[in-house]
Amino acid sequence: MSAEFWPLAGAALSIGCLHTLLGPDHYVPFVALSRAGGWSTRKTLLVTCLCGLGHVGSSLLLGMLGIALGLAVNRIEGIEDTRGGIAAWLLIGFGAAYLIWGVVYALRGHAHSHQHAHADGTVHSHQHDHHSEHLHPHSVTQQVVPARMTPWILFTIFFFGPCEPLIPLLMYPAAEASLWGVAMVTILFSLATLITMTGMVSLLVGGFMMVRFSTFERFTHAFAGGVVLACGMAVKFGL
Repeated sequence: MSAEFWPLAGAALSIGCLHTLLGPDHYVPFVALSRAGGWSTRKTLLVTCLCGLGHVGSSLLLGMLGIALGLAVNRIEGIEDTRGGIAAWLLIGFGAAYLIWGVVYALRGHAHSHQHAHADGTVHSHQHDHHSEHLHPHSVTQQVVPARMTPWILFTIFFFGPCEPLIPLLMYPAAEASLWGVAMVTILFSLATLITMTGMVSLLVGGFMMVRFSTFERFTHAFAGGVVLACGMAVKFGL
C-alpha cells in the first residue's frame, strides 16, 4: 500500500458516512414506506440495501467507464447532474402519486353495510370497515398492488440517483495511484454508505414501532407519500 492510499481510505469512510447522514432521502423514505406498507424489519433493510447497491453501483459503473475512456471529471459530473435531476423528479412524482393514492385510500375507508340473504329467507345485515381486521376484498387489492410496486420503484429511483462524492473525490485520485486503489477505495465508500443507510433505517424503524397512531392510522399511506415528496423537493431544490 502506498502512503497516498491511507488518506484516501479514511476519506472514503468518512465521506460515505457523512454523505448519507446529511441526505435524509437516503433513509427517511424507507422508514415512512415501511410503516405505511407494514413491512417487516427484515424486508425494510433488504429493500434499503438493494437500493443502496443500485445507488452506489450506478455511479461506480459510470466512474469506471470514465476512467477507461479517459474522460475528464467535469464531463462525468455533468452526466451525474443530469441523473440527479431525473432521480429528483422521479422521487417527486412517486411521492405525489403515493400521496394522492393515500388520501383517496383514507377517504374511502368509511364503514359501510352489507346485506346477506340466507336460505330461510332472513336477511342479515352487518357493517365492514376498510381498515378493520376484516378487510373488504377490493381494500386488500388496494394494499397489495402498491406494496408489490414500491420496492421496484424505489430501486429505479436510487439507481438513477448519483452518488455525488464517489467520482470526483475518490475514484479519480485513486486511479492516479493504481486500479487496486480504485477497488479498495470504492469498496470502503460503498460499505460506509450501505452500513449508514441500513443503520439509520433500523434505528428509525425501531423508534416508529413504539409509536401508535390509531386515530390517524388510515392516513399512513398519505403521510408516507408526503414524506417522499418532501425528500424529492429537498433534493431538487437543494434544501
